[in-house]
Amino acid sequence: MTSDTSRTLADALANGTVVLDGGMSNQLASAGHDLNDELWSARLLAERPEAITEAHLAYFAAGADLAITSSYQATFEGFAKRGVPPERAAELIGLSVELAREAARRARTGGVTRPLWVAASAGPYGAMLADGSEYRGRYGLSVDELERFHRPRLEVLAAAAPDVLALETVPDTDEARALLRAVRGLGVRAWLSYSVDGDRTRAGQPLEDAFALAADADEVIAVGVNCCAPADVDAAVETAARVTGKPVVVYPNSGETWNAHARAWDGRPTFTSEQVTGWRRAGARLIGGCCRVGPTAITGISQALRGTSAG
Repeated sequence: MTSDTSRTLADALANGTVVLDGGMSNQLASAGHDLNDELWSARLLAERPEAITEAHLAYFAAGADLAITSSYQATFEGFAKRGVPPERAAELIGLSVELAREAARRARTGGVTRPLWVAASAGPYGAMLADGSEYRGRYGLSVDELERFHRPRLEVLAAAAPDVLALETVPDTDEARALLRAVRGLGVRAWLSYSVDGDRTRAGQPLEDAFALAADADEVIAVGVNCCAPADVDAAVETAARVTGKPVVVYPNSGETWNAHARAWDGRPTFTSEQVTGWRRAGARLIGGCCRVGPTAITGISQALRGTSAG
């Protein structure tokens, strides 16, 4: 059964807009933490959990209503490469939800009175590989194999009782099918968010087809895009809303480009808070930022959305 908080989030999406946080990795890096690691921000679940709580708290203070957990790259397989046994890996994956909950508690103690939610991140199979393949998809695995990869982690995240599962940065429709199967029966709602290039998934499938997979999935409360260029959002919002009839989730990158070979960002930011009101008019109801979008930008998004009426 879905939790009361998840139903409340669904109600919030039906009646207004929820502001998401920004990038976890850039916030941790700005605080001085070295994330040059295959586990990325998930490494700090074991080494510096307080840093993760502080990063979530910074986004709540900036105006975010919802924190996305640091579990994007936290997998049983990834931890096993470091010699972490499955029992400890499950503890760390579940801890990601509790750290976000703790940040919400601190935010309320500090005077925040608006509802605050937690989304448990489940990144794509390619994130575990840590070779950039989450931006390509087409791993050579079947849908059944991908479902078997995702289900154990999703079970642990669901048991930690987040408000919603964030099935995010999905590069192709095979992985989307696997994830939609894997969330069945978990008792926690989910959103499905693709990484896109123009009007197609990263693997090249038309977005109409990709979004249509979630149209009849009762577990899915929102569909959309993340970890993409801001310029790709406008058409994606319209397509997702039209094809699925569900609220749309969008949280693009800053507009800079990740250079996987140099392991650095190229270009200049193009994401501005002025863009978000148009996305809301088109059907977006969960709006925030992904890589390289920090607390200052989230404050701008929050002010833009709360300063105008929903269209």
